[in-house]
Amino acid sequence: MTALITTEPAVLVLEDGTRYTGRAYGKRGETLGEVVFATGMTGYQETITDPSYAGQIVLQTAPHIGNTGVNDEDPESRRIWVAGYVVRDPSRMVSNWRANRSLDDALVEDGIVGISGIDTRAVTRRIRSSGSMRGGVFSGEAAKLDAEEQLRRVREAPGMAGRNLSAEVSVSEVEVTPATADRIGNLAVLDLGVKKSTIDNLAARGFDVHVFPQSATIDEIRAIEPVAAFYSNGPGDPAASDHHVELLREVLSDGLPFFGICFGNQLLGRALGFGTYKLPFGHRGINQPVLDKTTGRVEITSQNHGFAVDAPLDQVIDSPNGFGRVEVSHIGLNDNVVEGLRALDIPAFSVQYHPEAASGPHDANYLFDRFRDMVTATQALRQAQGPAPAAQGQNDAQDSTQEDNNA
Repeated sequence: MTALITTEPAVLVLEDGTRYTGRAYGKRGETLGEVVFATGMTGYQETITDPSYAGQIVLQTAPHIGNTGVNDEDPESRRIWVAGYVVRDPSRMVSNWRANRSLDDALVEDGIVGISGIDTRAVTRRIRSSGSMRGGVFSGEAAKLDAEEQLRRVREAPGMAGRNLSAEVSVSEVEVTPATADRIGNLAVLDLGVKKSTIDNLAARGFDVHVFPQSATIDEIRAIEPVAAFYSNGPGDPAASDHHVELLREVLSDGLPFFGICFGNQLLGRALGFGTYKLPFGHRGINQPVLDKTTGRVEITSQNHGFAVDAPLDQVIDSPNGFGRVEVSHIGLNDNVVEGLRALDIPAFSVQYHPEAASGPHDANYLFDRFRDMVTATQALRQAQGPAPAAQGQNDAQDSTQEDNNA
């Protein structure tokens, strides 16, 4: 199986006026979005099908992309979500027995405009120095546009700050994945851009996973009599997701155990009463070191986020919104960014990174076990004692997970 390497011109234009000329890759045309870089050397198919990348033009820092082609088993969702794709040296040959088409063909099928043959190191250095910025890829007839016109279109494109993209990536109706282990009960998952591997991991812990559209109401969630709730990863600015924050406050007030990943971590932060802010160029890759303060263990994690929670790293603080004591549970070692939150008086925690890590390291997969144990401990307390104060339920649930935490 071979991939067609074209000589058709294409250009990447950044909002600061910088231009990089290369070759057309994927669909021909024009695309606009926030230009970001991802440092993973493997897992490009999982990267481009991660809904968290909606609205973003993704640059791969690894120089050789497309070697293993594309297959029908590895996508993380129902389509490719990146707004555009930037690579240095696309593979001329597809060499993997599982592949059924080239990466270039997959980009064309899903209408993704890309560019190859540019100095991706130079683009990465500029983004690291100046921060993520709007950009555009122009190929085909769009490559012939006047340079000033191309730049004008880039500068008129919306930035990521203030954008709510959940509706673009979420399911339109509830989808259910049955438990694949001893059943615990129904889990309400709010789809803000959930990945298939996350659903599979939750089902493997005994949950019947009910994936709700991002527009779900608290009454719709209560109707399935859930044993817990979960917020997924997803694209956009957490400050633009007021509905999801209000919904989560109702979930927490109901006493439902809660686990959030990535965007879900930022929304838990907001629900508890903390602010969020935009990172200069974000964390995107499968090699991000994180300290778990509970165990003292350093994990290598998979991450994809451009925003973070603003909370104190070294002290327990009362939730400004009245949900008891909260602490930062995980810290990013590259830049001291909040990488996890743990509520001490209600059964709720979250992490900024991806414990499902598809494709990536499995250091953090234990967090799904921690969630399962918190849920079962909460269930056991309520069955034995009837309705219990949330604080006692959380403390006992956390005690039950110490053996796993210290493994």
